[in-house]
Amino acid sequence: MLPLLLIIVVFVTVVLAVFAFGAAVVTPSSMLGARLRALGGQQQQATENKTPIRERIEQALDPISKAIPLSPADVTRTRAWLIQAGLRDAIDVNYYFGARLLMSGIGFVGVALFAGFDNLFLLLGISGLGFFLPRFILKRMIRDRQNRIRLGLPDALDLTVICVEAGLALDQALTRVGQDLHHAHPDLSDEFHLVNLEMRAGKPRAEALRNLVDRTGVDDIRSLVGTLIQTDRFGTSVAQALRVHSDSLRTERRQRAEEQAAKTTIKMVPPLVIFVLPSIIFVTIGPAIIELIRQLGPVSMPK
Repeated sequence: MLPLLLIIVVFVTVVLAVFAFGAAVVTPSSMLGARLRALGGQQQQATENKTPIRERIEQALDPISKAIPLSPADVTRTRAWLIQAGLRDAIDVNYYFGARLLMSGIGFVGVALFAGFDNLFLLLGISGLGFFLPRFILKRMIRDRQNRIRLGLPDALDLTVICVEAGLALDQALTRVGQDLHHAHPDLSDEFHLVNLEMRAGKPRAEALRNLVDRTGVDDIRSLVGTLIQTDRFGTSVAQALRVHSDSLRTERRQRAEEQAAKTTIKMVPPLVIFVLPSIIFVTIGPAIIELIRQLGPVSMPK
């Protein structure tokens, strides 16, 4: 009991000390924070459209995220993952790495409080699980967003064909489709809006479409972009190319659904064997075994 109480006291003391130091550094009117920022060469920048709470969280997470030694390639890869998940703000990288350190610390402290430091494998395992848990969540967010974009792409292609055949240019058609799909498919609408902004900023259409592929990571978007680039290069009909691509995309979508339906039979075998089959065995054979024990029990008992 005494070691556990000592661990709790040490943990509370460390948390209070870290919180007090962080509050002293983050507070704008703090002399300690001003001196530390002056020594570190940091200059206070005017932040617009940011609440004080968010500003303090960003300032607190910035040194936490830098505690992980990362190469520029790791930062670039993580930044690409966050963009594919729909998190385009630069500060989201700090949030991500800060969450990884925070979850790892919570797992380490939780195991230390309840199990102590005797079980080293459990301590390292829970800490590692907490460190990699935000990555699993991020991958899940990317997968869900890609599925939403993939489901909304056939409708977007149909609307694009209608707009192009009505006389609109491809840029104007993408803008119009993005506006119409704002409520039904918001992720795809945002991507079309970004493509339109990049082309308005002066980027070539091919480069803006390739950036769309990098931001989404969806294979259907990649094939669509390849079709649009080839159509623009050879001067063929955009409406006809989009119509053919839409038909092929719907065929692939139907084939993908048939594949998933064919896999359900195999996926149902483990639940049936683990949960249903033992229940059926107990219900059918159980009464016979009980009656057999009742009949043979007195005979097998010693006199």
